[in-house]
Amino acid sequence: MLRYTLKRLFYGFLVLLGVITLIFVLFNTLPGDPARMILGQRADLASVQAINRDLGRDKPLTVQYFNFLNDISPISVHNCANSGSYWFLDPEKYASAIPLFNIGNAHLLVLKQPYLRRSYQSKRPVSEILADAFVPTIILATVAMLLATLAGLLIGIFSALHKDTWFDKTALLLSVLGMSLPSFFAAILIAWIFAFVLSDITGLSMFGSLYSVDDFGNGEYISLKNLILPVFTLAIRPLAIITELTRSSMLDVLGQDYIRTARAKGLSERKIIVRHALKNAMNPVLTAVSGWFASLIAGAVFIEYVFDWKGIGVVIVDALEKFDFPVVMGAVLCISVFLVIINILVDLAYGLLDPRIKYS
Repeated sequence: MLRYTLKRLFYGFLVLLGVITLIFVLFNTLPGDPARMILGQRADLASVQAINRDLGRDKPLTVQYFNFLNDISPISVHNCANSGSYWFLDPEKYASAIPLFNIGNAHLLVLKQPYLRRSYQSKRPVSEILADAFVPTIILATVAMLLATLAGLLIGIFSALHKDTWFDKTALLLSVLGMSLPSFFAAILIAWIFAFVLSDITGLSMFGSLYSVDDFGNGEYISLKNLILPVFTLAIRPLAIITELTRSSMLDVLGQDYIRTARAKGLSERKIIVRHALKNAMNPVLTAVSGWFASLIAGAVFIEYVFDWKGIGVVIVDALEKFDFPVVMGAVLCISVFLVIINILVDLAYGLLDPRIKYS
């Protein structure tokens, strides 16, 4: 188990390194000068050169790449040749840093928070921007995934147990519609029906985020009703896929010899379903749940944009419109880390669900 975990962590590290390299190459070869974006098109040449030196863009691309790796790595090398002290650390890049040990006479190895640099537009640290945006997105994706998983499992199990009935055929039809329905179109349609046409009945609004401003000047408060429409819209496609996977996996398991043996021994149908069939049918469903949960974090852009949900999707769209590359790079990197961690946890969970799987 330990060897397998270390192997998966190493593979995850390689994936992240590839993503980091792709992000760096992509956003550092796009047209446009960040200094011009910061100062405006009327900035003088001396100011542009000063900003590029401050951003490190006056150095060769390979040097910029290793500086980028050093910034985002939790263990990095600090150059203190000009500081006069091995304990003097840049408070912006090395916030809450823990010095580990000296490397030669001019460098120090430190343990720190990853530094994602600053926004070109707002000058705020990218980590602060993403921290504010990730909480609403994670809440939205988590609630949507829980709804899709619970409903998909129940509908899929019931469809498998009542194969070829009206319920099973209806569930299959709705699953196909759910998988083929574009998220952007579904968001607009649901917002129009439930928040415009039926607004007097539902009491829901077309726009709104997790936090709403009190009309009487008492600050912000959490508005859970704003979750309903974006959660329902975001859950449609994973719900359809989980339903279909659960149904097909349950039908496959229910046809196995050990299920017939359990029935021959006189076990109740409930015990057969819960203890034997469902547990062995969960592996493909778990894969779908993990993949979709990570994709909901990354793919909620359209849903958040339609419902004006102040999450990572709105931040990414706004940053792309303003060519605020550090924000986009930081967001893509955080989503990639999240996806790799989920995949590792899912691989480790396979052995717990199915004892036939051996770690190697």
